[in-house]
Amino acid sequence: MIPEMPTLFFEIHDGLPRQGPGSFDSTAKAFGMITDLPERPRILDLGCGPGMQTLALAKLTDAEIIAVDTYQPFLDQLSRKAQAEGVADRIQPLNADMHRLTFPAESFDLIWAEASIYLMGFAKGLEQWKRFLKKGGCLAVSEVSWLRDDPPEEIRRFWNTEYPQIQTIDANLQVIEETGYESIGYFVLPSSDWWEHYYEPIAQRLEDFRRKYAGSPQDLEIIAMEQNEIEMYRKYSDSYGYVFYVMRMR
Repeated sequence: MIPEMPTLFFEIHDGLPRQGPGSFDSTAKAFGMITDLPERPRILDLGCGPGMQTLALAKLTDAEIIAVDTYQPFLDQLSRKAQAEGVADRIQPLNADMHRLTFPAESFDLIWAEASIYLMGFAKGLEQWKRFLKKGGCLAVSEVSWLRDDPPEEIRRFWNTEYPQIQTIDANLQVIEETGYESIGYFVLPSSDWWEHYYEPIAQRLEDFRRKYAGSPQDLEIIAMEQNEIEMYRKYSDSYGYVFYVMRMR
């Protein structure tokens, strides 16, 4: 979604397991493509949301993880889950803006960003974040991408409005090369990653919100936008999807 959304956006999304498509299996698959991390890597998880992937990373490796988001309720949700799962000593939630990071150069072995690099733009994120990676460090991001060169006009118009920077996989691989990384690999997230922890929980809430805000045209418009996004994916999931890109600093 886009930055600085109205309060209702956060009300709809508050308490959801995830704030974008993904799953434990996809996080594990992407992480498994990286073979040469130190025994206890330092990981920066950018745009962590409520931290489902943060917790997955904590289970997959004995890492120290800094999890960054600007919405404190998401960070609080992550803190509670990390405490319950016994990994709170290795996860540091941090309320910070990914556009204005102040970490020292070469601080991390791995930077992780699931369904969040769109906030920066793919090329800009890759370029700005690499200074925080140690020599030979890795970056793993999931990014909405065209899966075909000739998407139908309706869905092309939708994404030209929502995220004009959307590109094909080949175009993103070229950006990876041009910004100083070596591609380790990539894969398309399965459709279940969109539905199980993201769209289905949202869809279950929307009818209640339609009743709650029946007298507010502005809020009903936001609810309609959420519903339309779900319907676009239902109709055109063969044309676009989230793609995990895993890369290493050259």
